[in-house]
Amino acid sequence: MAGLAPRVHYLAGFSCPAGGLTAGGPRVLHLGAEVFLAAGRELVYVYDREARQLTAVYRFPGQVWHLEALALRRALLVLCARRGIYCLSLDQARRSVSQSDGDEDSEAASPVTPVDPDTCVLPDATLCAFTVLGDLLIALAQGPAQWKVQLFECPSPGADPGPRGQIGEVELSTHTPPAGSPGKSQAPHFRPVLCCVSLPSSRARHSPPQGPRAFTLEGPLFGLLFGADAAVLESPVILCGLPDGQLCSVVLKTLVTSRSAPGDPKALVRILHHLEEPVAFIGALRTEPSAEGPEDADLDCLVALGHHGRTLAIKASWDEAGSLVPELREYCLPGPVLCAACSGDSHVYHSTPSGLCVVDLARGGPPEDPVQSDGPGGLPPLLCPTSLGVCSVVTLSVSSRSPAGGTELLALSAKGRLMTCCLDLSREPAQPTRVTAADTGRKIKDLLCGISTVSERVSSLKKAVDQRNRALTCLNEAMNVSCALLASREGARPVSCTTTTAWSRRELQDVLTATCLLENSSGFRLDRGWALCVQVLPGSHGSDSGSAVTYTVPVDQLGPGDRREVTLLLGPGADGALDLPVTVSCALFLSLREVVGGALAPTDPFKDPSLDGCPPDVLPEQGGICLPLSEHTVDMLQGLRFPGLAAPPVQAPAPCHPPGDPVGTFLETCWRPGSEPVRPESLRAKYLPPSVAAIRASAELLRAALGDSYSGVSLCCATLQWLLAQNAAVDAVRARALTSVQAVAPDGTEIRLIVHEVAVADLCPAGPVQAVEIQVESSSLANMCRAHHAVIGRMQRMVVEQAARGSSPPDLRVQYLHQIQANHETLLREVQALRDRLCTEDEASSQATAERLLQVYQQLRSPRLLLL
Repeated sequence: MAGLAPRVHYLAGFSCPAGGLTAGGPRVLHLGAEVFLAAGRELVYVYDREARQLTAVYRFPGQVWHLEALALRRALLVLCARRGIYCLSLDQARRSVSQSDGDEDSEAASPVTPVDPDTCVLPDATLCAFTVLGDLLIALAQGPAQWKVQLFECPSPGADPGPRGQIGEVELSTHTPPAGSPGKSQAPHFRPVLCCVSLPSSRARHSPPQGPRAFTLEGPLFGLLFGADAAVLESPVILCGLPDGQLCSVVLKTLVTSRSAPGDPKALVRILHHLEEPVAFIGALRTEPSAEGPEDADLDCLVALGHHGRTLAIKASWDEAGSLVPELREYCLPGPVLCAACSGDSHVYHSTPSGLCVVDLARGGPPEDPVQSDGPGGLPPLLCPTSLGVCSVVTLSVSSRSPAGGTELLALSAKGRLMTCCLDLSREPAQPTRVTAADTGRKIKDLLCGISTVSERVSSLKKAVDQRNRALTCLNEAMNVSCALLASREGARPVSCTTTTAWSRRELQDVLTATCLLENSSGFRLDRGWALCVQVLPGSHGSDSGSAVTYTVPVDQLGPGDRREVTLLLGPGADGALDLPVTVSCALFLSLREVVGGALAPTDPFKDPSLDGCPPDVLPEQGGICLPLSEHTVDMLQGLRFPGLAAPPVQAPAPCHPPGDPVGTFLETCWRPGSEPVRPESLRAKYLPPSVAAIRASAELLRAALGDSYSGVSLCCATLQWLLAQNAAVDAVRARALTSVQAVAPDGTEIRLIVHEVAVADLCPAGPVQAVEIQVESSSLANMCRAHHAVIGRMQRMVVEQAARGSSPPDLRVQYLHQIQANHETLLREVQALRDRLCTEDEASSQATAERLLQVYQQLRSPRLLLL
């Protein structure tokens, strides 16, 4: 068989889901010239080989798991997932669909006929497999903890729907785990296999089997396998191949009587063998020549194939003592087995992802192979598969329209193409021919091509193994880094990211930048796939994620002790404005697609990508591991500049003004020749009083919070340095021991910070309380509010930290606090009334209302409350 060259003819093409068809779902069978095909979905196609056209397409209510064609009843039985068995008449009117080219998609213009739910003759959501033997329907159901073999009367087209008369039932071994729990949407990964075996009788020796999945074994092997009871009763036997690898048998006549007189399941069920892997196929062969001819000979060998290639062959043979004993041999064929078939002779056809193969159990290998069977009537010690050169076959059946002296196979490829493979497997020895130099050269060339192909495949597989090893190493490092970060939420972290801000000059413009320093203090290495994600979210937009900007920077090859610095531009934007506060969030992100995507991609050029176990498309585009590192808020105090503190000869950067300010442009044109130009800032400072806000904190609270880090300076100086600790000018403030400072906001408006000591009376019965008052002044109300908000944020964090230490405030006068609260409630009511009045007044009379509203806002910004 080494030189087999099958003739492949493509009959039609059928649509298939994205990624191609997978093994276990598609089915193809024939009845005369009609071919019935299920591609693993809800559709069943009927194709006429003589007319070369698709005659019907039926849509069933669920995914089609199995189908059988009954020749005598002219019916088609279809098992739908989690619904039951449907019975369809093959003689009903069909609309023919012409097909001009067999390679085109046959479903493109085909009318689809929906199947009436009333044709469900056996509704049962637990059914997983069935077969037919004469007037009996044998079904295998999935129970809560066991498989059940059930026997029914075989339905006919037009029968009443609903549960049919059950004849018998038996439970299989309790050690068989269910392939999938009933009621769940997920289908079982491996479905069981059912077939029937009959004993030849004198009156029915030459009659064909009474079912599509029934075959006849010779008497000696039948008796050895199934016992004397089955041989005496001349009863057919049901063979069950289960997903856990068990090969069980049930005598049909004992199952018929088990309902009226139930017996022990251990006595009714016999476990023939355990393949230790899911059973994919059960069949029978004729390994010895028979005087009755190949068509009338009984089969003398039972075979079972597992999903991963383990093969069992059982045959009756004579031992040394002259006794008839069963001979069992296990073989290991290439796997995984996608489908298999046998034609009644000694050949078994099975498909793997790399191609369609055939083995011969009569001789075990090619004619020139010196490894033969142990003796006459024995099984070969070794099976040598021969490739037929056909790839990606997901379902297979042997056609009864085989040409003379050959075998014809019906096959469906993973791409949905229906084809026939004609093989010549004649056992007649070929006549010796004279070998020429050209033939020898051609054989050498074929051998060299085969060596090159194997070498290329080995290299490809080695590359795939290396990729998967690298992916596993990266995933192991990611797990270690994740555990280290999650275990160190408090204190120093093994991987940290700190954010600092500074002003710089870029393209003739002053800009505020944020520098994120990523430091790896752990003993792990961040390799391919890691990235630093920095998200910048303006604080004025609240939780609006649409205004956030995310920067992703790869951090490949960041070893222990290494650092990576990333500088981002915060503003100002194109309009010259810088919206503060801004939240900068840093996180580590590991892209699973980048790390393991290449390892999951098929690298074997001989393997169909559609049959790959885990394609890279299952990974989401943004799927990965995200580990938050830090969150930093850049407020107005960090964005201030101090031109007056710049030491010569360093020149302070000039304040940046909003470009194209129409008011400024107008005022600059209104100065007389010879006079100083009028600046808008000077006009605001001259005619508008600055907006002022203040906050007070007790001196005791500040001393406890600042501690010894600010010893040697006054409390006011220490407070100002603490407020500006995250500003680049804090060193100049510390060197001059300032208690007040003049600063410039990002838009060029001046802001003044004043810190001085005050005594708060009427608060405590013991006397005045020494406190520190922080004042914020600015001609811009917006900038004053931003700076005041930044001061309040620092004060809130300080109060929370001190409260956690257990400090208690002194005795207070509650009446004084009630009075302050009442005053603030009065101011808030006045604010609401003024805002309502602004909505109803005209422009001329609303000026006084607006001025009063501004005054009330300033009073609310300077409460007389004291932080203790």
